[in-house]
Amino acid sequence: MTRLRVDFPLTKLAALGLFVTPIACGDDSGSTDTTAFETSSGDGDGDGDGDGDPGPLCGNAVVDEGEECDVGNETMFCDADCTYAVCGDGYHNMLSEQCDDGNSDNTDGCVGACLINVCGDNVLWEGMEACDDGNMIDTDECKNDCTPAVCGDGVVWEGEEQCEDLNMVDTDACTNTCQDAICGDGILWEGVEVCDDGNLTNTDMCPGSCEPAVCGDGYVLQGVEECDDGNNNNDDGCDNNCMSDCNNGTILIQDWNGWTYWKVGVMGQMTDNNIAAACQLCGLQVPCAGPANCQYNDNVCVQTNNEDSCGNPMQDMAQLLCNSAPSQCMAIWGIYQYMGNAWSGGCGAEQNGWCTQGNNQNNKFALCVSG
Repeated sequence: MTRLRVDFPLTKLAALGLFVTPIACGDDSGSTDTTAFETSSGDGDGDGDGDGDPGPLCGNAVVDEGEECDVGNETMFCDADCTYAVCGDGYHNMLSEQCDDGNSDNTDGCVGACLINVCGDNVLWEGMEACDDGNMIDTDECKNDCTPAVCGDGVVWEGEEQCEDLNMVDTDACTNTCQDAICGDGILWEGVEVCDDGNLTNTDMCPGSCEPAVCGDGYVLQGVEECDDGNNNNDDGCDNNCMSDCNNGTILIQDWNGWTYWKVGVMGQMTDNNIAAACQLCGLQVPCAGPANCQYNDNVCVQTNNEDSCGNPMQDMAQLLCNSAPSQCMAIWGIYQYMGNAWSGGCGAEQNGWCTQGNNQNNKFALCVSG
């Protein structure tokens, strides 16, 4: 046995293949001043196999037989067991992998690239995620918690939903289809609408304002009201019971640039004087046939500025009502325009006839206005 007197770390001796046994100071060697060690190399290499060749020692920074790599410690490329770091080998290399479950299944908690499965990575984690579209946008079809966008979840799905109020109540400002509550959608908006019949028709029991039809609202309730001029005056052509008291007078256009146009029956010949008298009987006026300075205007008619052409009375009205010429607009057939006694009676619109001479017609209708 060889005895050494050394002042050397035990770990470094072990790395050299030397196995040491400390001997107490003052033993039979006679040494009393320095720690002594007995060293032995056994079979010459310290591995006990008697061959004298160095054995594999993972972590000694030497690639020994049976090792794929050895740099002295674990790195991104070499595992602590001196094998190459490979994703899917079942060993979690803390420096290069987030996880390693030993498989290439992309639908579990560790995806094939040895990354932890997270919402937004575009990989569906079975049993944990309902969807994963690869982004963290909260307003698309798959929200940023990897659940599908649905009405009532509190997040407005762009392009699909108009609103979101975190409930499925159908009678508030946001319906249970996540659309804004509006008049005419057929759903009664509590506290805002009194009625909602699913349409914007103004002549039924619930007009386009979603308020019940009443006399004086300006809308003629079909089958109930003869007229409705939007007021409660009894001295005009429509009384406050919405009944006409002037030869079956009815509203033709409710509001055309501030003027209401009426169709009023005339008893007798369709002269300008009879047309004006029929309008005045109903508390109405006759509109002028054309713009200012038109030759058919006088001090009896009122200028409404709704007809742009002097020689084509009721042309703009026919366009407004029928998008056609007066002779093709059924809504004004039988109606005669006051012409200021400068024409052969009123100018009438008849089927396939325009500016029919009123002096040759009887018991038709006068065009009147109120405003």
